[in-house]
Amino acid sequence: MEKIEKYAPFAVLVIAILFQYNLFVTPEKLEQKHREIISDIAQGYTTKSEFDIVRKQYDDVNKKLDKIYDILTGRK
Repeated sequence: MEKIEKYAPFAVLVIAILFQYNLFVTPEKLEQKHREIISDIAQGYTTKSEFDIVRKQYDDVNKKLDKIYDILTGRK
């Protein structure tokens, strides 16, 4: 019992600091942060299907440029 009385003020101080600096996370705050992260990812990155569409368009443009180059150089 004597040790508890000796170290109790330090324990209370540590617990108070933990709560003061919000080092404990509630499930609500965690879920809110999760939604924010997903929203940021959706704004900053593209999906695989969108990337495939852009890649196909790029390939089409590249083929057409190759045809124009062949015509201008007289290869075909």
